[in-house]
Amino acid sequence: MEKHYDKYRILGLNVAYYRKMKGFTQQQLAEKIFISKNHLSRIEAPKAVKSFSIDVIFEISAALEVDVAKLFVNRDA
Repeated sequence: MEKHYDKYRILGLNVAYYRKMKGFTQQQLAEKIFISKNHLSRIEAPKAVKSFSIDVIFEISAALEVDVAKLFVNRDA
């Protein structure tokens, strides 16, 4: 997973960004997609590399009404 560290970091930062844009707390989004707040916080943590299923990414994308591809784009580039 370390070789994909930057991709996990970008993904996590984007999930947090779009979640906040929708006005959701971590708890609200986690409940909406049926995962724990702790699991979501590990996904969003910029320094934590945590594997998770692509299904979770699809659920996050749908809940945030954001195209899944946008979750993988470096917005700072």
